[in-house]
Amino acid sequence: MNFLFSRVALIARHSKPEVLQSLIALADCLSAHGLTILVDSESASPAEAGRYQRVERAALGQQADLAIVLGGDGTMLSIARLLAPYAVPLIGINQGRLGFMTDIPLEGMAASVEAILRGEYVPEDRILLHASLVRDGVEISHALAFNDVVFSRGATGAMIEFEVFIDTQFVYSQRSDGLIVSTPTGSTAYSLASGGPILHPTVPAITLVPICPQSLSNRPIAVNDSSVVEFVLTRGSDTHVHFDGQSHQAVLERDRVILRRYHNTLRILHPIGYNYYDMLRHKLHWGERLM
Repeated sequence: MNFLFSRVALIARHSKPEVLQSLIALADCLSAHGLTILVDSESASPAEAGRYQRVERAALGQQADLAIVLGGDGTMLSIARLLAPYAVPLIGINQGRLGFMTDIPLEGMAASVEAILRGEYVPEDRILLHASLVRDGVEISHALAFNDVVFSRGATGAMIEFEVFIDTQFVYSQRSDGLIVSTPTGSTAYSLASGGPILHPTVPAITLVPICPQSLSNRPIAVNDSSVVEFVLTRGSDTHVHFDGQSHQAVLERDRVILRRYHNTLRILHPIGYNYYDMLRHKLHWGERLM
């Protein structure tokens, strides 16, 4: 059987033993077809991985030409940021409930994965954001985000004040609990809960969604994904910038955070028949079609 990929990385949430069992079962199936299997070292201990090679998570992008995640959207987010620099495509297998990105059920996963490996799939390229934190004219840190970059007030509970520029043009100053800068992928996450719009993953846009703004005239806006967004903190203590809700950095007054589309996209491979709107209807409990 001819497959398009030969070195497959498998990643799972280690907190669920039954998912690890599924990972090993999938490894056995793919190995039987002659594929090289790489198991994420954070997903399985040496004893659990058995005969399969364990690889540090940060090195998977360098060694694999396809990655399969058995887990939720949170696991997909963390893996996406690691794989995007290497253009390694990703497949998501859910753990019993449909995710926004993990759309293959555990039941029958082997058949679905084998079909994708043969080239029977729907590809979807999704953007990431690259964020640079600049202090006194010097970049002190940078990070990637697949869902969103969130600026938030600290433990004091006081609102923060900031300015936003797009392509060096001043847009507005704002006093609020924070700001969400979201990709289309992240438009169904925190952004949606804060009143932002849902964007189809193929829409070339970035959204800016205020979090509880003091002025009711502040509304979410969408800009072209080629735009450079700049956030400048003018007032606020204990302010932080968060990347996909999984890492964060302190932001001081007069710090600037520059956001732009990352040069690589992340390709997600869906099974034939995948429909983004079916997924939305199921996750958001929209009404079914009347017959």
